[in-house]
Amino acid sequence: METLKVGDVARRAGVNLQTVHYYERRGLLPKPPRTGSNYRAYPQDTVRRVRFIKRAQDLGFTLKEIKELLSLRAVPQTRCADVRDRAAAKVKDINEKVRTLRGMQKALTRLIGECSGRGPVTQCPILGALDVEEQQ
Repeated sequence: METLKVGDVARRAGVNLQTVHYYERRGLLPKPPRTGSNYRAYPQDTVRRVRFIKRAQDLGFTLKEIKELLSLRAVPQTRCADVRDRAAAKVKDINEKVRTLRGMQKALTRLIGECSGRGPVTQCPILGALDVEEQQ
């Protein structure tokens, strides 16, 4: 079986070399055997696994969640519903983040509307709103 050096894995997966090493340190990639000259010798399917990790990250999964998905994938008795539940939980999490971001956007838009952009910085209503002391 042909093996790949870390640079080959990175190039084929479309990531940088440090990303492959990072995934390995985080336990997302199994530690590969080493060659006689001490190079890592990755199996061919490492490229597929790295691409899987990147796509999952692009969908908002954390590395911890991706590790769980990879674990589920490795157990033949895992049901598709188990993966679906995790995806549904991620959608719920994303929706909450969107609500939070919309609130932030609304607050900032209001502050921008209150600021003419003229006058000294000491009278800036945006900075003033950020500098409000906590009410006791």
